[in-house]
Amino acid sequence: MIRNAASSSALIVSAAWLVTPAQAVELRIIVSGLATAQGEVGCALHRDAGTFPMDPNGLRNVWVVPSGDTAECRFPDVTPGAYAVAVSHDLNGNRITDTNFIGLPTEDWGVSNNVRPAMRAPRFEEAAFTVGDASLTLTIEVDR
Repeated sequence: MIRNAASSSALIVSAAWLVTPAQAVELRIIVSGLATAQGEVGCALHRDAGTFPMDPNGLRNVWVVPSGDTAECRFPDVTPGAYAVAVSHDLNGNRITDTNFIGLPTEDWGVSNNVRPAMRAPRFEEAAFTVGDASLTLTIEVDR
């Protein structure tokens, strides 16, 4: 009987460990290559291909004022998993990445892993990175 009680206790402790939520960490995005310190830089955190890169309804959005030719976006409480980030340097204050008549961005932009396909938008799988159990800092270079 004691042996079964000990086994049951170990099983309960093990089960509790399995349902404990993963520890959230901070994700820092350093945006570099800004042509000017004017405007704002937007960083959009995405968890799936359905919203990446241009949908403003991604997981979270952060807007910051640049400092010189860089800006820093912070996403606190990011749980482990696969993500991609899209950034845009918004100079006209409308908080969207403006595009021309054929859909090409007219403001500087970038994505995680610094993916820049020539004739199409970057794909989530190309820009994806993994958040683990430690805080993470990524640098994204913007360009037009």
